[in-house]
Amino acid sequence: MSLEEGEDRTEKPGGEGPVPSQEAKTRADLFAFLDALGIAHKNVEHPAIFTVEEGRDYKKAMPGGHSKNLFLKDKKGALYLAVALGETQVDLVGLGKRLGAKGRLSFGKPELMTATMGVIPGAVTPFALVNDSARALSAVILDTALLAHDPVWFHPLENTASTAVSSGDLVKFVEACGFEPRILDLAAPFEG
Repeated sequence: MSLEEGEDRTEKPGGEGPVPSQEAKTRADLFAFLDALGIAHKNVEHPAIFTVEEGRDYKKAMPGGHSKNLFLKDKKGALYLAVALGETQVDLVGLGKRLGAKGRLSFGKPELMTATMGVIPGAVTPFALVNDSARALSAVILDTALLAHDPVWFHPLENTASTAVSSGDLVKFVEACGFEPRILDLAAPFEG
């Protein structure tokens, strides 16, 4: 049985859904890593936000680019993180072609996402690349529309806050986590 089918799931007590493993980094670990890289960051606390729509009112007071983060997989099990501007209509078919994915890209199951990224559903973030388990990703894709903003905002491994970094520092962070980010127009990745 594969992890995707449910083996070795870490669940909240009472079966409320997946929770990160004890090896997952904390917000303090993330901030220490950013500091060690010399990446300036600003953090804003807010109630838990699970969707782009839920966060619209809070984000009005936080100028810059706000993201939606898609944990994707192909038919052969290759995993991807696509980091898009919240308003971008992501072309998953074109992205799959551009990445050479096997079959159509689909959203990874919450348990697989938590096991890979070390965060709960609703808290997916490129900052989760700091977790060793994220090395299972085949690629990290950054949307050109998001990178046009400064700063860019993401959950700091929890969806009860948002953390801003410059777009250039986002790229620096992704590289420091061992990934060469693919920078694409996620609305039209195959033509881009």
